[in-house]
Amino acid sequence: MRLDKYICKSTQLSKAEAVCSIQAGRVSVNATVAIDVALQVHENNTIELDGVQLKPRAFRYLLMHKPAGLVCSNVDEAYPSLFNLLDIERVSELHIVGRLDVDTTGLVLITDDGRWSFHITQPANACPKVYRVGLARALSARDIDELVVQFKQGIRLQGEQRLTLPATLEVISSKDVRLTITEGRFHQVKRMFAAVGNRVASLHREQIGDVLVDVDEGQWRYLHDTEVQSFSLAQ
Repeated sequence: MRLDKYICKSTQLSKAEAVCSIQAGRVSVNATVAIDVALQVHENNTIELDGVQLKPRAFRYLLMHKPAGLVCSNVDEAYPSLFNLLDIERVSELHIVGRLDVDTTGLVLITDDGRWSFHITQPANACPKVYRVGLARALSARDIDELVVQFKQGIRLQGEQRLTLPATLEVISSKDVRLTITEGRFHQVKRMFAAVGNRVASLHREQIGDVLVDVDEGQWRYLHDTEVQSFSLAQ
């Protein structure tokens, strides 16, 4: 992580205070004074502030059942931030792993571990995301057969040349389907159904990787160690 972030995560200093400490020459990395606040450091480096070796706090991993009407942002915007639901310290250090639209509900992962979240969102790792989709237009039997094939082959989204990666469509009823994708393009689920002549009326994320949303709407919990590790092991 960046040196200034490492300082913040190892002390009670704010980002501005950490930057000032670094620029004042009070921080050393492997016994060499470091004044570059953006210097990338690792857990095996020896990092000292005023001669005292620093150790970062343990990373945190959470899941939340996001309600509609909240924005996936660290600050309030046109809608309130979902971080308002968290009653824990140093909320500002956390970030969201794969955002949901304001009107979309369901599973959101939250962490302060940038390497972990990068691994999940990296397209090459093909982490599956499962959505329950309510459709505006009912599907006929013919529609269903065609769509299953289309989604498996890939959909060309408006304004893009590259097809979406193969997706799995499970039809629950004529207006209710479950979609599994391994990408995270902008508004991807809504755009996929728009591309085949339908409209998403409701959208709920049920699962990311092996982790299911298992708390009530508006509630959150810490991930179990096995859940955290499942993303690191999945390829």
